[in-house]
Amino acid sequence: MTETPEFLALAVQVGLALTSALTLLAGYRVIRGPTTPDRVIGLDTIATNVVAIAVLFALATEQGLFVTVSLVLAIIGFISTIAVARYVTEGDLIEP
Repeated sequence: MTETPEFLALAVQVGLALTSALTLLAGYRVIRGPTTPDRVIGLDTIATNVVAIAVLFALATEQGLFVTVSLVLAIIGFISTIAVARYVTEGDLIEP
């Protein structure tokens, strides 16, 4: 393993803090958000932020496993966003 430069370590820590704070704000939008589309966008934002947190954590700990985890989370987030959007617009996930 190589030693991480101080600036990169600081940037990763700041990125983790900002992304975590933004995830909490998106959670507020999911809970309070006046309309259903606002809640769906909040959930999509949370999914994207969780992927970013996993990548930043992989950079901080120098463990590549978290990059794989972030890819799986991105796929699950995309599929869930499509499913929720379809349910909101059509009222059903599977056509008869």
